[in-house]
Amino acid sequence: MSINMERKTADFSGKWTMKSSENFEELLKVLGVNVFFRKIAVAAASSPVVEITQQGDDLSIKTSTSVRTTNVSFTVGQSFSETTVDGRACTSFPKWETDSKISCEQTLQKGDGPKTGWTRELTNDGELILTMSAGDVVCTRVYQRE
Repeated sequence: MSINMERKTADFSGKWTMKSSENFEELLKVLGVNVFFRKIAVAAASSPVVEITQQGDDLSIKTSTSVRTTNVSFTVGQSFSETTVDGRACTSFPKWETDSKISCEQTLQKGDGPKTGWTRELTNDGELILTMSAGDVVCTRVYQRE
């Protein structure tokens, strides 16, 4: 007798718009981003559109702002290369923390800097909460499905 032990993980798929953002500029400051680029980044990142495609543990996340569009694709449980918010190459390791939360630790490929990482979590009321951390600073961004 076989019992299907496959757990049901949250489906992050959809188009998301940002409702709120806290500490984004502080996060950039901790990462050493200069004031000029911080102002541009904060303005550009004030209304990003995020499109997520998910099949099981495979996620593809496209984030579009007025300044640039980034694409990142990964499989939860497998490390991959991406860039930190301030553009440094890092190796990221995403894992399911709960059935509705992915946490990811980032390791810089070269050089030193504050420890960085992110989490993405689907709440019971259907919001997507993205946290990005650098050192002791945590930036929290709340999105809702379009």
